[in-house]
Amino acid sequence: MAPAIQAENLVKTFGDVRALDGVSLDVPEGTVLGLLGPNGAGKTTTVRVLTTLLRPDSGSAVVAGVDVLKHPNKVRSLIGLSGQYAAVDEYLTGRENLQMVGELYQMSVRDAKARALELLEWFNLTEAADRTAKTYSGGMRRRLDLAAALVVRPPVMFLDEPTTGLDPRNRLALWEVIETLVEQGTTLLLTTQYLEEADRLAHDIAVVDHGKVIARGTADQLKAQIGGERVEVVVHRRDQVSEALAALAPYAKGDPAVEKNTRRITVPVSGGAKVLADVIRELDTRSIEIDDIGLRRPTLDDVFLSLTGHATTAEDAENGGGAGGGTDAGRPGRDKQAVAAGKDA
Repeated sequence: MAPAIQAENLVKTFGDVRALDGVSLDVPEGTVLGLLGPNGAGKTTTVRVLTTLLRPDSGSAVVAGVDVLKHPNKVRSLIGLSGQYAAVDEYLTGRENLQMVGELYQMSVRDAKARALELLEWFNLTEAADRTAKTYSGGMRRRLDLAAALVVRPPVMFLDEPTTGLDPRNRLALWEVIETLVEQGTTLLLTTQYLEEADRLAHDIAVVDHGKVIARGTADQLKAQIGGERVEVVVHRRDQVSEALAALAPYAKGDPAVEKNTRRITVPVSGGAKVLADVIRELDTRSIEIDDIGLRRPTLDDVFLSLTGHATTAEDAENGGGAGGGTDAGRPGRDKQAVAAGKDA
């Protein structure tokens, strides 16, 4: 069976910046691919190419069996897109926003109204349906935005950092909606800066850096690549951090990571509980006070540090015209409405 999303050697430049440098990826039907990467890695540019909003300089892409470059209008009829910003009209009600998207997709007025009502109920927005979107909270706008991307029941969805800025409760609620979509057979490409989001939702993960895919696999496979365990120590006194590093050095199987503000030291080790006991004794011998200590498996944060040399952040430099290609942040509704209306972007 052909992948629902397939890209081969995508290249896109913006002036001197090579935002995509030969990106290739595929997403099997009914699965989730998590696209992860540090600031300016090219994640949003990849999404914009696959959703027909940018034309690559070279390479090819097929979505839902349709060539993105040859038949962009056909692709737009088969996909849903939720970008980094909630693409809703603040001066329309929630109901009117959904009906507008349905009519842009050439649905009849009757069908657009019926679908809007269905989605308002599914996303728990019925009580706020006739309020203008500018009165909605951030979480409500995000839910409305995702609902708008589902108006035509697309077989393929693109979610570009869908939970950025949401509180934990709203993030969990949105995760549940995404999981339901996948259970129903939707294929999903998800970019995210929340590594626990990829851990929970993605069947497969592609790590992007400097416009290239530098690693691919499940979360467990990526963690296994860097191997080992980690001892985490939170030192009570900031002036003892250096001494704690010296105490941990004989047990380290790689470079330590130090968070100065929290006084947290993370060191790769091997040996399990025995090495943890040895570390505790060594710290006690040196009279180094600790607030917390533990042994854990590698996380996706560790994968990022190992693969890219730096961790992810919640703020993506692709926003507003960075190396990711400019998400048109000044007009956040443009992307979704261009897709819905079938206009060339």
